[in-house]
Amino acid sequence: MTSSRIKAVIPAAGLGTRFLPATKAMPKEMLPVVDKPAIQYVVEEAVGAGVEDILIILGRNKNTISNHFDSVPELESTLTNKGDLVKLRHVQQSSGLADIHFVRQGEPRGLGHAVLRAHRHVGDSTFAVLLGDDLIDDRDPLLTTMIAENEKSGLTVVALMEVDADHIHLYGVAAVEETDTPDVVRVTGLVEKPKKEDAPSNYAVIGRYVLTPNIFDILARTEPGKGGEIQLTDALQELAVTDGVLGVVFRGRRYDTGDKLDYIKAIVQLAADRGDLGPELRPWLKDFAAEL
Repeated sequence: MTSSRIKAVIPAAGLGTRFLPATKAMPKEMLPVVDKPAIQYVVEEAVGAGVEDILIILGRNKNTISNHFDSVPELESTLTNKGDLVKLRHVQQSSGLADIHFVRQGEPRGLGHAVLRAHRHVGDSTFAVLLGDDLIDDRDPLLTTMIAENEKSGLTVVALMEVDADHIHLYGVAAVEETDTPDVVRVTGLVEKPKKEDAPSNYAVIGRYVLTPNIFDILARTEPGKGGEIQLTDALQELAVTDGVLGVVFRGRRYDTGDKLDYIKAIVQLAADRGDLGPELRPWLKDFAAEL
């Protein structure tokens, strides 16, 4: 199924300072998760939800991202001549996933500013935003559910996940009211990275959004917030009060690649589930854990 009216925006302009020195010359979005860069999982998720038009917001020194989604005739020719058709298929897959466009953010002024840079490409249409720090397992659809809720209501939809209170300060957090639909809530307010005692709930906003185009007018007048950046959370807070925002509560498998420890866990979890790696990896992990 193709969601022809939905385009996707993937902000990829961050500096990746938590992964230095690895990200000194390599974008964090290109760090491998098993055998694919993290950003390819995100693009594949959008395509799996029927989105065929994708805009990636780049920062400085991020040309390797656009290169990754280009065809590489020399490499493809070499693999063809070697008869290595399996590797050839993997190489060609990334360049044929979708209609992928790129725009530079310019100044790194926050997620809200990155989304605002998509206005010319998106126009006056609803669009999806997918952040690369959260990888959603393709066995647990999320974006398709969010698009369906937007189509029913006409409202902006954000993804929420219940998190432990000790970690709530790492997220934007939603105040919510129940609706008649299970795991769909009405968002009445949003707070960016509150202290545990100030959090309105344990529902954290994770990196998936289906945004209505009126978000652009709000972002254009949103003043810098936490960290001196234009926060998407602040614009969504205004939208929740004026137009209404829905939240889809996700209870599936999510892999956080936002810090070094969770990045390692994500690689292990995904590799252990794979048919080509899991049968050998899982017994080794058990033996390794027993020796600790």
